[in-house]
Amino acid sequence: MPHLEQWPTGRLLTTAARLVEHAWNERLVSIGVTHAGVIALGVLETQGAMTQANLAQLVRVQAQTMGKTLSRLELRGHILRTRSDIDRRSHAVSITPAGSRVLGEAKDVERTLIAGEGLVSSELRSHLQSVIEDLGAPRWNWEADDAPAASRRAGLPEPALIDD
Repeated sequence: MPHLEQWPTGRLLTTAARLVEHAWNERLVSIGVTHAGVIALGVLETQGAMTQANLAQLVRVQAQTMGKTLSRLELRGHILRTRSDIDRRSHAVSITPAGSRVLGEAKDVERTLIAGEGLVSSELRSHLQSVIEDLGAPRWNWEADDAPAASRRAGLPEPALIDD
């Protein structure tokens, strides 16, 4: 193992995040969804139908990136895109019953990802939430006290596993 004690904190954090995402995606492939897909499905389940642009904004990714994720979800029957009657260029995106089922399975994957308390300790979650609040507030125009509430209102999963 490399000399981890010599790594800067930023390198430790980004490496850990990538390793968690890789491990999660390796397990999610068996149920036909990606980490990004789980994030999108979670928002659609809690917030209801919305446009691709709105969904991308809530998840904090580019609309093009969200489009690729939605295409994969649509191919598997996890979402439905319905053309707007008001603006024929726009589509409302909604979660299907199959999408809700796969989201439930994905939540089970997350709960069993790492044995023990490593990823689910309240201390680690608290530190990660602080990092996201401190660095996310100016980037995403959050009020300092509003950052956690904004994520909950948007239907986003807890901050520990959000990705682009």
